[in-house]
Formats: sequence, structure tokens, C-alpha cells
Amino acid sequence: MLPSVHGFAFVSLPLNFSILLSVSPRIPSLCMFESDTVWEFAIADQIKFGNGSTAELGDELEKRAISSILIVTDEQLREAGVVETVRTSVPEEVSVDVFDGVEPDPDVEVYESAIETAATVDPDGIVGVGGGSSLDVAKVSGALAATDRDVLEYVAPPIGDGVSVPDSGLPVFAVPTTAGTGSESSPAAVVSLPERELKVGISSRHLYPDLAVVDPLLTVSLPPAITASSGMDALTHAIEAYTTRRYDTKALPERADERPDYGGRTVVTDLFAEKAIELIGSSLQRAVNNGSDVEARRDMSLGGLLAGIAFTNAGLGATHAMAYPIAGENHTPHGVTVAVLLPEVMRYNAPTVADRYGRVAELLGENVEGVSDRDASDRGVAAVEALSSDIGIPSGLAELGVTEDDIPRLAEKSEEIQRLLVGNPRRVSRDDLEEILSQAL
Repeated sequence: MLPSVHGFAFVSLPLNFSILLSVSPRIPSLCMFESDTVWEFAIADQIKFGNGSTAELGDELEKRAISSILIVTDEQLREAGVVETVRTSVPEEVSVDVFDGVEPDPDVEVYESAIETAATVDPDGIVGVGGGSSLDVAKVSGALAATDRDVLEYVAPPIGDGVSVPDSGLPVFAVPTTAGTGSESSPAAVVSLPERELKVGISSRHLYPDLAVVDPLLTVSLPPAITASSGMDALTHAIEAYTTRRYDTKALPERADERPDYGGRTVVTDLFAEKAIELIGSSLQRAVNNGSDVEARRDMSLGGLLAGIAFTNAGLGATHAMAYPIAGENHTPHGVTVAVLLPEVMRYNAPTVADRYGRVAELLGENVEGVSDRDASDRGVAAVEALSSDIGIPSGLAELGVTEDDIPRLAEKSEEIQRLLVGNPRRVSRDDLEEILSQAL
């Protein structure tokens, strides 16, 4: 046991851990509001990272006595030979089936088709290969293959019934081919509802992959536009996780299992977020301009992984809350949408977290020595805008198809996503959302 510092007891722990630390005892209070005193931290059961790490997938299957797998992916990756690359690591005695019906922003039908395939094939494990969409479908397929409920029943009300995800699903192995979504380290999956122009999520600790294999070499063939979009998604994850509300500004739950998955930032999530911002800031433009820059690809894969770990524990904010209805209506790439919104959300939040945005500026390579927190914060916003511009991200929502007339409706839809807005460091009303959207046009 190492010494106690500022109320935190530091202990040596393995990578695959979930911990609860208390900085103070639960003290009875006469106040109407009692803040939480406990934070939690969780990640995928195991993570393998590094160039060529895909080759070790077979060893992990053998270790777990897996004799059959279903690979969940998309048609493009199968045709490009990426799925075959993954298959070469699988022992010959392991039978392999492939579901390649995943589409960008998968809807309920895609999820149900994959689940039906898993139920029919009856594999020992699921291997997700691809971007966030493929990994999300793989995680849900593994969890729900043995159930007979509709997918939407697991979505939170009012869209779904909020049914708990069972803890007896198939083991899931996540092999990302993009750097940015964080799905390989996330307990959530996004489901598109095109008829409602809406995206919803299924969230459960039982959706964490059993193993994440992050091989930067699988991202080398990514086109520049996808590299840019997924990279800005990762940067937004890290910045929002770094500036979301602290865990001890949230209400003390009645029971431990009522604590939200997005529990607020902590000393640990800050470490992950800071390193992610630094890595992405120094490597994203290089990865976009030269996809064969293996060092840049490695740093982006690591940055995306760390950002995913940070936000899935700390939470997000207004940027993501507004991005979902915009992408739902205009079918824009998620990473592009958040990238366009992020600078204006930072400007709005600056009065509350200027010191943190100043640190973001420093991590992105800006000189903030001797300047005020507010000026440093402005440099952070400018650095984000410059990076977006340099890699070809649109400069405003108008380029994504949003008009002035759309703003009241988009603000109304954004206001409904309270699971994200409650983490925003500055309180946000519908009028505030309209103003941010107007400024982002």
C-alpha cells in the first residue's frame, strides 16, 4: 500500500480492474442536497494494444477454450480483406461464421438481424471487427443472443422499457479498425431510429467487451475523411470528459447500483483525458495527411482508446447532446458533427472551466505561460478550430445542412438528452442551446 495523498489511498492494481474509492465517509446532512463521495472506474476486462496485436487474438480464443466464433463486421471491410487478416490469427480448429450486414448508424433491424444470426450459429464467442457501428452491434449481439426480447426494450424510457441487459451473454472480443469511437472500451451501444430522426443508446456494464484488441496497423488503410472524423470524435470525447462535472458535484445515490454510468470526472479520468488530448493533438493531422505514418496511427489508436476510457467513466456534455439530433436529421458523420459544435460549446462553458480549457490549449501545443485562464481558454478554442480546419472539417453547421429555421427544433430535441446535459460544466437551458447552435451556423 502506498501513502495516502489528499484523502486518496493509492494501491497497485492490474489493468483489468474496477475500483471504488471513497474520499470521505458518508456523513449525515441536514441539507436538501448531499453530494456523492464515491467514484467508480471500469474498463474492458482486458486490453491488448500494439502494432500486430491482432495476431494474438487466436491465443486468447484458445485460452478461453473458444471453439466457434461469429465475426460481426461490414461488407466493405470483408471485401477489403481486413476480416481475412483477423481470421488468419484464429486457430484452424475454431469454426468461423461471418455476419457482414452492419451499416453506418445501424438501426434496429441491423441489430436484430445480427442477434438472429448469433442465435442460429450459436457460437462460443463474438468477434466485432470494424468501427464503432460494428463493435456496438457485436456487443449487443453477444449480450442478447440468448434472449427473445426486442432490442428497443433495453433502451431507456421513454423510447424503450429500460430492461436490464442480462449478465449471462457470450464473450465479446472487440477489434477496432478506426481510432476514435471508443466503442472497444465502452459499456454502451448506439441504435438509430431513422423514422424518428433520432439515435438512442443501450447502456450496461454487461456490454463491456471481454477483450479489446487495439492494433494500429488495422487503421493504416482508413481514408483521410474517416481518419479526420473519427479523430475529432476522440478529441471531443477527451475534452468533454476533462471538463464534465466532477463526481462530487453529483447527488449521492440511495444505492450504489443507482449511481449513473457517467459518474463525473475524477483524478483518474483526468489522467486518461489529458494524455489522449496530447496524443491526438500531435498526431491527427499527420495521420490524415499520410495514412502510412505508422507512428501517427499508433498515437491516434492509443489516444482514441484513452479518450474512450475517460468519457465512458466521466461522461460527456452539451456537444454530444446537440450532435445526436443534428446527425439524426441530416445524416452527417458523428465525428464531423461534434467537431463543428465543440468550439462554440467551449466558448459557452469557458466562464466555468476556463482553467481546464487553458490546459487543453497547452496539451495541444499552445504557449499559455503568463496569460490569464480566460485568455488561455481562448487559445484552446482557437487550437481546436485550427486543427479542424487543417484536416478539412466544415467550419459551420450550415455546411451540414442546418438552417436557422431548424434551430428551435434541434434545441428542443437536444434538451431531451439530459443524460449528457447533466454532465455539462455550465447549466444549459433551451435558450442557451439555441444560442450555441446559432453561433455554430
